[in-house]
Amino acid sequence: MSYKEKLEELRNKIDSIDEQILKLLNERAKLAKEVGHVKKQYNLPVYVPSREKAIFERLKELNKKFGEEFPTDAIIPVFREIISACRSTEESLKVAYLGPRATFTHQASIKQFGQAVEHIPVQTIKDVFEEIVRDRADFGVVPVENTIEGIVNYTLDLLVDYPLKITGEIILEISLHIMSINPNLNEIVRVYSHRHALAECRDWLQKNLPHAQLIEVESTAKAAELAKDDYEAAAIASEAAADIYGLHIIEKKIDKHIHNYTRFLVIGKEIPPPSGNDKTTFIFSLKNEVGALYKTLQPLYKHGINMTKIESRPSKKEAWDYIFFTDIEGHIQDEKVKKALKELETLSPFFKVLGSYPKAQE
Repeated sequence: MSYKEKLEELRNKIDSIDEQILKLLNERAKLAKEVGHVKKQYNLPVYVPSREKAIFERLKELNKKFGEEFPTDAIIPVFREIISACRSTEESLKVAYLGPRATFTHQASIKQFGQAVEHIPVQTIKDVFEEIVRDRADFGVVPVENTIEGIVNYTLDLLVDYPLKITGEIILEISLHIMSINPNLNEIVRVYSHRHALAECRDWLQKNLPHAQLIEVESTAKAAELAKDDYEAAAIASEAAADIYGLHIIEKKIDKHIHNYTRFLVIGKEIPPPSGNDKTTFIFSLKNEVGALYKTLQPLYKHGINMTKIESRPSKKEAWDYIFFTDIEGHIQDEKVKKALKELETLSPFFKVLGSYPKAQE
């Protein structure tokens, strides 16, 4: 058998499998529609992150039994899109995010909800909250902290002011790539990007494009938009920008920080049910007395609750008065978490649960 005949035989087998996959996808979508009818009848939420997380974990374990010929790391992104597409047959989900399109927040939104939802770009973090409050969006995605830059204080302040809940979190590696419609790096004479991105990638640019003109624009997304119409230009931007503007990534991860991650919060109106691997975020203030912080946090130790983060912010009510943003392991419906927070609330002048939600898929 010649190599052409062998290739044709293998490709025919692949075509046959693709047909089976497509048939099964249609069957899955049909079942999703039926699920949608039941949810609508009983006024149940369309998006249940704990259910999605359980699906992903189950599929990853199953993949081990099947020999892992299909990469386990690819299961979540592939099935995220399948679930997203099937969910769209139930109801159109609207997700607001800090825009414009092709930003890292947009990429985080796609990572969480998939492509088959209506992603709504807005101009400010406050606008994301407003879209949900005014029922123009079901969920929102906002940045809350970065391993290099630290906390996004404005997001924390808005969580205090608005009657919304954290329903999920997304951990996204912030990687800057050089991209162009021209795959030949030697023909690039201009590089567009935001000034911070250019600074992050200065070492790589000096080594690989020492004579290129560096042009600052308002965002990495704008850089990608400009580069798509300029054959002699490249952009430094996100992977989402390459996908949206049809650019070829010439080289990945050209920024100088190896460990650069941003944590994003998903916000909505209702706390999702437990997933079995959850996190709870709450805020509290202190009485003006010696050892107040130690005394207030004692219930967490008493009930064996692991605190993973605490961050202070001015309360804005009076000088030197602070509130504390705190992350703990567990869900608000867990008995020991419920008891610990009830005791903590009695010790604090101000207390508010901001959300209980599945831990991010890292």
